[in-house]
Amino acid sequence: MTKQALTFSRVDSAKFFKTLNKRVNNYFKENNIKRTGNWKLYTKAIIMFAIFVAPVVIVFTLRDLPAWAQILLMITVGIGMAGVGMNVMHDANHGSFSSKKWVNKLMGSSIYILAGNDYNWKVQHNVLHHTYTNIQGHDEDIDAGRVIRFSKHAKWFKFHKYQKYYAFFLYGLLTANWAITTDFTQTYNYLKRKLAYGKFPNPATQWTKLIIGKIVYYAVWIVLPLFLGFAWWEVLIGFLIMHYTAGIILSVIFQLAHVMPNTEMPLPDEDGNMKNTWAIHQLFTTSNFSPKSWLVGFYTGGLNRQVEHHLFANISHIHYKKIAKIVKETAQEFSLPYNEYNTFWKAVSEHYNQLKELGKKPSFA
Repeated sequence: MTKQALTFSRVDSAKFFKTLNKRVNNYFKENNIKRTGNWKLYTKAIIMFAIFVAPVVIVFTLRDLPAWAQILLMITVGIGMAGVGMNVMHDANHGSFSSKKWVNKLMGSSIYILAGNDYNWKVQHNVLHHTYTNIQGHDEDIDAGRVIRFSKHAKWFKFHKYQKYYAFFLYGLLTANWAITTDFTQTYNYLKRKLAYGKFPNPATQWTKLIIGKIVYYAVWIVLPLFLGFAWWEVLIGFLIMHYTAGIILSVIFQLAHVMPNTEMPLPDEDGNMKNTWAIHQLFTTSNFSPKSWLVGFYTGGLNRQVEHHLFANISHIHYKKIAKIVKETAQEFSLPYNEYNTFWKAVSEHYNQLKELGKKPSFA
């Protein structure tokens, strides 16, 4: 089935985005700084890779560690895994980690650490999510199949009334699904639909990269530990702990940006036309959280400032705190929403409430 072609409005009589873009550009020009990463980002990258790699080395070399210590270390690996994804891979695959393309390509390849694939991720995230944010049937980030209802436009099933209880548990399966099934189904679907971020890949090349990537991944995380003498059940438990930790972190951060009471889920008219321009659409469908927390901003790679990220995905997250004031003031000046929750836990609580609301049986007039 061919998806409906969508068109965003080109009418912005007040010229919101033109004004905002000019102000943000002036910020970088006046301060004589690049829009890409700098030493702060590169330092973060080292820290995140260290959090990810160091516990693995300890587990592999110190075989006499008690079970509780091994579990804690594998949880730490998962924390580092998510940290690499949010701070390194994310910026790099948006082309904002470095001004050098080869550096972005290299750092973007860290997606394989998360058991993902760069082609699939760029299509799902850069193309579908950033273009069609929160639009049912187009943004795959709000499509969890039947199991979780993220949009009021999705079909309701009786079991959805319990999703407020089970959704958070299922969030932990995100990266494990990438490792097992998601990448294969996405590659098949995206190639069939001829989707790409940039140049369309040769299908044979993409399938080869995907299969080789999975072989190497499982060789490192399954075969190598078995070769080193770990029991199969130890390997399996460690693998699942790592993925579950990373999965729940990444899923929660993703959902706090869009599946919230203060974000909208607009639909096009019967001709495929959206009410707002693309930039204004981002303001209505995206939300920030915990803007004053240094720790949250540092660890999440600026993904707590999703409004800034969605408007300026080509700017590295290390600049979001500075341009946030410009974005907020400009949105308010043009009487447009600037969605934000003051704390992380307030945002989690509101996401829970939204899951609860979406789990209720829809009433029809």
